[in-house]
Amino acid sequence: MKKRRSKLRILADILEAVDRGESNVTQIMTAANLPYVRCVKYLEELVKKGFLVRVEEGREVRFKLTEKGREFLREFARIERIAEAFGVEI
Repeated sequence: MKKRRSKLRILADILEAVDRGESNVTQIMTAANLPYVRCVKYLEELVKKGFLVRVEEGREVRFKLTEKGREFLREFARIERIAEAFGVEI
């Protein structure tokens, strides 16, 4: 059976997708391997917490990473390295 990703891993996957330049919902859900409804739910949470900014460009909605989002990705990568060193999955 395939292991499920933790919420932290899902949030990091979304932020990494936006950081790579994939910034509309369709691109993000594809890159983060999430269904539309879950992706939108997580995007709203990340905007509310200040990790992403929602930008409307005409009819298209895009997301941009904030400095707080970049800091989260840096810290998450550090935590992943520590967990891996101790044989723990997050």
